[in-house]
Amino acid sequence: MTYLSRRRGVVLAGTLATLLVAAGPAAAQQQAPLPPGSPLIGRPDTEGAKKLAPVVPPPLPAAADKLPIDKLKAPKGFTIDVYASGVDNARTLRLGDKGTVFVSSRLKDKIYAIVDKGGKREVKVVASGLYRPNGIVLHKGTLYIAELSQISKIENVEDKLDNPPKPTVIFSDLPKDEAHGWKYLTVGPDEKLYFQVGAPCNICMPSERHAKIYRLNLDGSGLEVVASGIRQIGRHPPRQIQQSDSARQGQFRLPLLPPGQRPGPGVRMGALVR
Repeated sequence: MTYLSRRRGVVLAGTLATLLVAAGPAAAQQQAPLPPGSPLIGRPDTEGAKKLAPVVPPPLPAAADKLPIDKLKAPKGFTIDVYASGVDNARTLRLGDKGTVFVSSRLKDKIYAIVDKGGKREVKVVASGLYRPNGIVLHKGTLYIAELSQISKIENVEDKLDNPPKPTVIFSDLPKDEAHGWKYLTVGPDEKLYFQVGAPCNICMPSERHAKIYRLNLDGSGLEVVASGIRQIGRHPPRQIQQSDSARQGQFRLPLLPPGQRPGPGVRMGALVR
């Protein structure tokens, strides 16, 4: 009787251990925490929410003759044609004082300059080896670049397009979260750089460093918080702040704020335009 009890106990213990080992990977897979900065943090656990995903861009820019221009409709009196092609993952456009069009990229590592020479446009690489150089702005001849975690500049950039120097970093103490980490950049009427640090999630309570609009002096000093808990902002003449707020994926609203008024609370932010 004692032998049978011991044998049965061994069999039961072995079976239980086997079940735990078999269930372990599945349970761990279900409960594994998302990595920091994942855009899925805070996503509702519904079938509809699970279908929301970033749109994957084409691996290569389309050739000019492959663009469906004939399918685009313009208002009466306007026409649409190709200004330049071959600019990979174009994101933000800025116009220089001498007519150069600067183009940023959110996913690639380059900043481009499009130069018009006698009606023929040439695409030049102004800077490369950057990380998420989404935000750019031109101010008094200087090109400012906002990457994921730092801001840099190239002075007198339009005079150096044939041999541009490496950008000079002026501020590098920014979060490195991928989710909503790409920056938009502008210069305000107070001669300061404005940019945002988005919330590193879909829906969450962000840290003290996230979901804020910041400003810097043009030399990278004097960092300060302008607004908290917002989604997107922009400067709109005459010196107004245009702020959009996205509570979660699929929701969006756009109020207009006069100077000095701060936006209400929110959890996400992402874009700054001028």
